[in-house]
Amino acid sequence: MPQASVTDFTHRLVPSPAGRIHLVEQGSGPLVLLVHGFPESWYAWRHQLPVLAAAGYRAAALDVRGYGRSSRPEAVDAYRMLELVEDNVAVVEALGERSAVIVGHDWGATIAATSALVRPDVFRAVGLLSVPYTPPGGPRPSEVFAGMGGPEEFYVSYFQRPGRAEAEIEPDVRGWLAGFYAALSAGTMPAPGAPDPHFVAPGGTLRDRFPSGRRPAWLTEHDLDVYAGEFERTGLTGALNRYRNMDRDWSDLAPYAGAPLPQPSLFLGGTLDASTMWLSDAIAAFPTTLPRLTSSHLLEGAGHFLQQERPEETGRLLTGWLTAVDQPRG
Repeated sequence: MPQASVTDFTHRLVPSPAGRIHLVEQGSGPLVLLVHGFPESWYAWRHQLPVLAAAGYRAAALDVRGYGRSSRPEAVDAYRMLELVEDNVAVVEALGERSAVIVGHDWGATIAATSALVRPDVFRAVGLLSVPYTPPGGPRPSEVFAGMGGPEEFYVSYFQRPGRAEAEIEPDVRGWLAGFYAALSAGTMPAPGAPDPHFVAPGGTLRDRFPSGRRPAWLTEHDLDVYAGEFERTGLTGALNRYRNMDRDWSDLAPYAGAPLPQPSLFLGGTLDASTMWLSDAIAAFPTTLPRLTSSHLLEGAGHFLQQERPEETGRLLTGWLTAVDQPRG
């Protein structure tokens, strides 16, 4: 797929409850808001922005608060899910729109789903990549994660204490990111039966299990430079604070326990992605939790970073779904 020149993209800073949100947009037409995951930025959608624009949409990829050029509040609890929902609403309003389709990947999928759940008046369709929808409720997240892995520590638990993961990552941001991307991508992830990079051995670090000296096919030197440059400038604390609010989210979203998403929806997952495998029960529950699911695809042989590993397929499936979604044109 030809890669759009950065000069084709329009960068904006818009006001939000965070202070400001940076976004990159292309095209005109109905608004599609694109929300990235960890540890990425708006740049994760670089392949899809021109495709959506060519299909007649106004595509806007944002930096979630704590990332890139968006504001980075100091308080840990400033990164709770409801705050991120309000950022998304503010972006739609700042762009002069009353509603949008929202599409997210990884953490962005959960942010997108919660935005659609809490503000259905603004978000009239929702696309989820890599992480399926699971309604709020159930056991407290910290208790679930603490019970995973036996003597090893699940990465979400490892991320909880401020400063701990930062001390691992920030001395070598570029190397850590390259290893993290490789660990979750098809072609470079550890072979079945190898130590799982989602878990930390006692006294170890997460990067101990990253593939050594291997870069995913989708990740060019330039791409890695872009990501590393952003995180070397901002640090990782804002991004990691998202993980440090999961119990707060559990309390905040208690009124929505068990609630389905009634909007038209899409799900894309990779068959080699741990998120897809771990949450297979959530995918099986889609007839109940996503009653208006109109497009669902598991991409054979794909890992976690779908829109970068499989840019053409992701773009085609997104635009096909959007065309089928009933939204005004003009």
